[in-house]
Amino acid sequence: MKKAGWKQFVLGVVGALLCRVGILGCYPLIPSYFAAVYLEESGRNFLSIGMLVGLVAFLPVTAVAKYGMSILFIVAVIRLSEWVDKRCFTAAAALAASGGTLALSVFGGIFDMKNQVSAFTAVLEAVFIFGFVILAARGVHMFLEEKELPREEEYVMEGYQEQKLLNYAKSFEGLAHTFLSMSKKTQFSTEEVGRMQAEITGNICSCCDTCAVCWEPANHTMYHIFRNLFQGFVKNGSADSKAAEELETHCRYAKHVEAEALHVFERASVNRAWYNRLLENREVIAQQLDAMAFIMQDCASESRLLDREEKNRLAEIRYRGKECGIVIEEIHLYEKNDGHKQIQLKTRSRWGNCIAVKQLTKAISGIMECNMHPHKEDRTFIGRESMELTYEEEPPFHTISGVAKFTKDGAAVSGDNFSLLEKESGECVLSLSDGMGSGVAACKESETVVELLEKFIEAGFTKETAIKMLNSAMVLRGADESYSTVDMASVNLYTGVADFYKIGAAATFLRHKNGEVECLLSTSLPVGVCCEMEIWKDKRQLCNGDFLVMVTDGVLEYLNTNEPEEKMARIIQSITTNHPGLMAKKILECVMEETGGAIPDDMTVLSAALWEKS
Repeated sequence: MKKAGWKQFVLGVVGALLCRVGILGCYPLIPSYFAAVYLEESGRNFLSIGMLVGLVAFLPVTAVAKYGMSILFIVAVIRLSEWVDKRCFTAAAALAASGGTLALSVFGGIFDMKNQVSAFTAVLEAVFIFGFVILAARGVHMFLEEKELPREEEYVMEGYQEQKLLNYAKSFEGLAHTFLSMSKKTQFSTEEVGRMQAEITGNICSCCDTCAVCWEPANHTMYHIFRNLFQGFVKNGSADSKAAEELETHCRYAKHVEAEALHVFERASVNRAWYNRLLENREVIAQQLDAMAFIMQDCASESRLLDREEKNRLAEIRYRGKECGIVIEEIHLYEKNDGHKQIQLKTRSRWGNCIAVKQLTKAISGIMECNMHPHKEDRTFIGRESMELTYEEEPPFHTISGVAKFTKDGAAVSGDNFSLLEKESGECVLSLSDGMGSGVAACKESETVVELLEKFIEAGFTKETAIKMLNSAMVLRGADESYSTVDMASVNLYTGVADFYKIGAAATFLRHKNGEVECLLSTSLPVGVCCEMEIWKDKRQLCNGDFLVMVTDGVLEYLNTNEPEEKMARIIQSITTNHPGLMAKKILECVMEETGGAIPDDMTVLSAALWEKS
């Protein structure tokens, strides 16, 4: 017999034995225990058999009649409630057990006038039954639903898998370090100069009668002349005049030697350029390998399982789910790296009806003693088929954002693009990109940048790694000389800390609740210009009511002042609205006053406000 079957059998035996327990001529444990166990659908058969045996074996006929009718009334109420509402609350079963027994005690004297209990005793019995059902139902549910804890071997296997991932990560890190350790060639080495010299002498000097005299080991003149000649090629791209004159003095084929030397040098320069380009591509691969290593490390230590430590909470969630008519087939509690809780569960409707997820959400939040919310992509109703839900600890802050933009006069579309991404991990990421130029080409460029950046961040890469991989992709894409800026702000909705990243982007402005405006300015190059990219980053602590304003270059360039950032700070400070969308619109209106209504460039303003949840 399975473990669950043994538990049901034990409950039936206990029910039969409780029929012997009498208190003041009453047997309150019979209806209270029956109601508590009957609420669990899985234990009803053994319970009914056990209680029937106990009633017949230990109770007089009058008591059998009274408590037998009480049991039938309990069954009728629970079944009717499950048929009508697809669930039965513990309080309803407790009320049915206590009320039915009280009614039979008061009006059941026709069965036994001699041994009829007093009204006071009947009331005490009813109160006892109600309280016992409320308390015992929870214990019975936990007894039946208790799952076997994972064996130590399973935990060892999980640790082995984590170590395996870490080993893979170390391998990728080592490979990335190998690629990055290869240095670029900025100048020709002595060996390379020697090879070029040997190639020239092989093509020109070998046919000359005086070759042995000019290149005699003891004669250093030609070596000196060639060194000066190559130095001129490196500095100016052509032979130095003094070196050329000196060469003509010592060689009757000077023009041929100079032309051949230039040809050899140009070919060597092209080879060096391709070598450096190859190294850049290897650096790109190294960055991607390094990013993969980070992802593996993050997966290996992403969260800690708390099923053992919090088994009582999990059992309570199962019980509260049952109260709502929900069967929780699997449930696991995790603690993530940031210390916040996550619950993953597999559930279905007990009776096949549709139940709103918010009912379960309310129960889980109460048990966890903090606000929990399901993932946005999860379904909002629980039905007959099993479904998976993931709950995250709800952050205390939320953001409200707004955007306003103008397209350059004469252009079909704007070259600016933006993205607003709110992750389930409690992080809000705002991205703004300005494509070089205007029109369709600039729009496609900045759109590609924003989409790639969003995908990398959703995949779990850090912001810096995502930007580096984005830059790598833009560098490898080709030499179309089409670049874009990246302006990104990441706000932690648990702490209010904001991280800012800029690559060639315009200034970002922070309007604090006290009215003070702060300007964040960088001087880095756009993405796609070179492989070795400098990422400007900064961090600020935001508070309730603080505003974040991100703009493109077109907004600042036409403010008719030598200090556009300071003027924009004054404009933002003068706007008193607390609506992000209205603030972005008013900023552009002020800019349009400076341009006289003209739009000489694409203009975009992205605004966001941080607020505490009420």
